[in-house]
Amino acid sequence: MKLAPFLGCMIPIKYPQMEAAFRRSMPNLGVELVDLEGFTCCPDPIYFKARDALGWLTIAARNLSIAEEAGLPLVTLCSGCTATLKEARFLLGEDEELRARVNERLARIGREYRGTASVEHAVVVIRDEIGMDAVRESVKRPLEGMSVAIHYGCHLLKPSQIMHVDDADYPSILEDLVTAVGATPVAHQEELLCCGKGCLDDEMPVEMVYSIFSSIRNSEADCMGLICPTCFSSFDLGQIVVGRKKGVKFEIPIIYFFQLLGLAQGLPLEDVGLHLHKVKADDIVARLPSPA
Repeated sequence: MKLAPFLGCMIPIKYPQMEAAFRRSMPNLGVELVDLEGFTCCPDPIYFKARDALGWLTIAARNLSIAEEAGLPLVTLCSGCTATLKEARFLLGEDEELRARVNERLARIGREYRGTASVEHAVVVIRDEIGMDAVRESVKRPLEGMSVAIHYGCHLLKPSQIMHVDDADYPSILEDLVTAVGATPVAHQEELLCCGKGCLDDEMPVEMVYSIFSSIRNSEADCMGLICPTCFSSFDLGQIVVGRKKGVKFEIPIIYFFQLLGLAQGLPLEDVGLHLHKVKADDIVARLPSPA
C-alpha cells in the first residue's frame, strides 16, 4: 500500500518524535510512504476558518490537489489536519458554485481541485484498510501490563456527518488499537472532553485539563494515549502548569499512538522518542519485556 503522508505544521516543527515513530512503524504494516512536495499548513480548522473561510478552503483545496496530481490517498497524523481536509472536501463536493470560486483562485497558480483525492487519519487507515490483524502480527514486544487512558479529542470524531470515523458518543477505534498492541485501554469519565486548546478564555482550558487529569488519576491508568499533537501540547506541559495553578501534582505520561505501536513492534526506545516528552515514561518503559 502506498500512502502520501500529510504531516501538517505542529508535528515536524514541535514533535518530530511522532513523525519518526510513524515513519518507522508503518513499513512493518506493509505501508510505503511517498512524500509529496509542496504541502503547506492545512490550514487551522478553528481560527483561520473563522477569520477567512474562503481563504481556508482555497489553501485546503490546494493541498488536496497535490495528492490528486500524484494519484495517492492522503494520510494525516493530526486530528486538526484531518478535520480541515475532510471538511473542505465535503463542502467543495456539496457546492459547485463554491468549488468554482475556489478553482478560480487556484487557477492563478496553475492548480485545480477536482475532488478525487481521499484523506483519512492514519488510525482510520489502519482500522479500515490495513486491519487490526496486521497490527497484532507486527507486535514483537506486547505492551502487557500497561494501562492506557484514552483521549479522543474533538476533531477526529466531529462533525460526525463529515468525519465518518466512529460513533461520536461511544467511539471504540482507539480502544481497539491499544488492545491490538497488547496494552489495556482504560475508560475514564472525561475521555471525550475537549483539551481546551481552542478556548479563548484563559481559565476554561485550565479547568478542562484539570478535570481530564483528575479523571485519569481516578482511573489509575499508567498513561494517556492520544492521536492529536494539539491535544498533546495541551497535556504534556499543560498538566505541569495546571498542577501548579491548582496545587495538585500530576505525573501522567502522554503517549502518541504511533509511539505505542513502535514500542510494541520492538523499535529502539530512542526511535520512539518518549525521552523528549516533559513528563517521562521511564517507569512504564522499565516494565516492558524485551522484544521477541
